[in-house]
Amino acid sequence: MLLAGKSIRQATEEKSAEGLRLALFSGNYNYTRDGSNQALNRLASYLIDAGAQVRVYSPTTDTPAFEPAGQLVSAPSVALPGRGEYRLALGLTRALRADLAQFQPTAVHLSAPDILGNQAGRWGRRQGLPVVASLHTRFETYLTYYGLDWLRPSAERYLDRFYRGCDRVLAPNAPLAELLREQGLGERVRVWGRGVDRNRFAPARKDMAWRRSLGVADNEIVVAFLGRLVMEKGLDVMAETFARLRGQPIRPLIIGEGPAHAFLQDKLPEAIFTGHLDGEALGRAVSSADILFNPSVTEAFGNATLEGMAAGLAVVCPLAPSTSALVIDGQDGVLTSTADASAYADAIAGLVAEPMRRLRLARAARISSARYDWNTICAAVLDVYRDLGAAPVQRARTAA
Repeated sequence: MLLAGKSIRQATEEKSAEGLRLALFSGNYNYTRDGSNQALNRLASYLIDAGAQVRVYSPTTDTPAFEPAGQLVSAPSVALPGRGEYRLALGLTRALRADLAQFQPTAVHLSAPDILGNQAGRWGRRQGLPVVASLHTRFETYLTYYGLDWLRPSAERYLDRFYRGCDRVLAPNAPLAELLREQGLGERVRVWGRGVDRNRFAPARKDMAWRRSLGVADNEIVVAFLGRLVMEKGLDVMAETFARLRGQPIRPLIIGEGPAHAFLQDKLPEAIFTGHLDGEALGRAVSSADILFNPSVTEAFGNATLEGMAAGLAVVCPLAPSTSALVIDGQDGVLTSTADASAYADAIAGLVAEPMRRLRLARAARISSARYDWNTICAAVLDVYRDLGAAPVQRARTAA
């Protein structure tokens, strides 16, 4: 019997990462919870389970959001002005260099183009080690949300130099990978996608009693937003969208926390705010909605969109590299050609008015989400390290 062109023995074969000693540099590995550090922790866990040693260098706080995977080394840092929940590493200090010398990594992985990542990349190149960078956020797009568009050309030049200094650059999806290749990174670009827990986010997790406990009427359509409450997620446009939809049987559900909470609560007094949720509570909240609305154009992948799809929701997003890699417009979701409140409101109103179309898109989204398996996705990153000589090319024993 064959499975996708492979025998059962081949399909159950697991790769070994023994011999890999990875120095992973992060701007935020566990002190807040977001899609970037969740992906990095997933990767570290996969590699450790496969026999690798992973040592992570990142800013830390006294109040971490979760227990990290791997050995975490605290990098000296300061709080970002105006965004105290995030910290900026001060660079590769003498103590960190000494720790690296003792660890003797076989590869360096940079997940943020900050001071620490920049200096760590130079350190790795001087040591003759392969240097891999993963792109998690389109940082240059943030500047628009803070009135700093004039800085964008300088930021783009800096990012170009940063990624050109790496042996491989891991993009989260094919459209963004192609964009990076066209911008001059060429064949050094590879794709490292993201996975989703289809047991946590699933149609079977929908809980009508929980909805009613929040004051949601059974005839109301719950439109959920999932993510950090920060302006670069498109919260101003989201607030205007919901304002345009007032009078419709819609209830906004805001899942997440962040510094823009007060802004949204003032703009959307009718919304339900759950605050930060995790684990089973998060799965229940997302799965209990009817539509997922993700207006962000700054994301590199779109974890929230994929989680909404796995939960069996009709998703509404702008057309962007991150969303076009996940959603086929009209087949398993709705992509608006423009990222404005008018287009979003029309799309959501259309789904409210056509429940059968909404159900069809939701079912298709659930099916599409099955393509995103974490083990398969992380195995592709191990292949990148191996191709660069950072780990022996070997395989663990196969299943009988």
